[in-house]
Amino acid sequence: MLDWDGLRYFLEVARTQRVSAAALRLGVQHSTVSRRIHALERELGTVLFDKSKATGFTLTEDGSRFFAYAEQIEGTLFTAREEISGQSQTLSGHLRVGSTEGFGNYVLAPLMIDFQRRFPAITLDIMPVPRFISLSKREADIAISLERPQRGPYLCTKLLDYSLKLYGSRDYLARAAPLRKKADLADHTFIGYVEELLFTDRLRYLDDIIAPHRVSFKSTSVIAQYHAALQGQSLAILPCFMAAQDPRLQAVLDQDILVTRSFWMYCHEDLRHSKRVMALWDFLKQSVQLNQPLLRGEQSALQYLPQEAARLDH
Repeated sequence: MLDWDGLRYFLEVARTQRVSAAALRLGVQHSTVSRRIHALERELGTVLFDKSKATGFTLTEDGSRFFAYAEQIEGTLFTAREEISGQSQTLSGHLRVGSTEGFGNYVLAPLMIDFQRRFPAITLDIMPVPRFISLSKREADIAISLERPQRGPYLCTKLLDYSLKLYGSRDYLARAAPLRKKADLADHTFIGYVEELLFTDRLRYLDDIIAPHRVSFKSTSVIAQYHAALQGQSLAILPCFMAAQDPRLQAVLDQDILVTRSFWMYCHEDLRHSKRVMALWDFLKQSVQLNQPLLRGEQSALQYLPQEAARLDH
């Protein structure tokens, strides 16, 4: 008989590619994980991992095929545990959401607190990071990204489009050269991303507006760019959901310079039957739709759903 508990060890090693990291996440000794993996390989009669000091534990061809089955089993057990334990009725348990940095800090974090007020038995992790979240490694239950995943067993929906505009601090605009038309941008300097470290081309928008040599300050973090713009030295293209909430910043040339991007939300297909995951999924979708004016730069404050609207029946 296959040791079903051994699947947890296999999945953690496959996702972290390190026995030590898997042991830490599982709360066991390094030797326990190694022993379980060897036992599973003996039971299956195959080698599941190629081991290397440089790359760690990478799945073999047989390991990759087994990984797909193991994830399906994990999802089934997850749903069964939720249903049998009564979590589906009480909406308790733990959820983790990963998102882009700016959206995570300025929109998602307050919305997640609002969700937790409605469902206090659910604990939450939020990961706003300037990179893609890996659902295949189970870094999060739900991910919000600038790009739709091209492949994978995911449930995916487009949240909405959002706008970015050119902003400057009010102090800067009061003393800088006038900005009446796009040609006037030649008299100003800008804040932007470190081009070679962009994690997605969806963040590459300054190229269409100004010459590269006019970018005087760069950062991989949109929050760092926001704080740099507040110092009153340069202009920056910032998401409206960040800058419009700060009265110290003012949009300029907003009829000429308007960048539109999209947010996508997705989770593992096997979580579509998790009632707490789907409760958060629907809550976020409704909340973000309510805040379309903020994300388009037409409003300056985050709005919250009426209390009864988020008592979702799952």
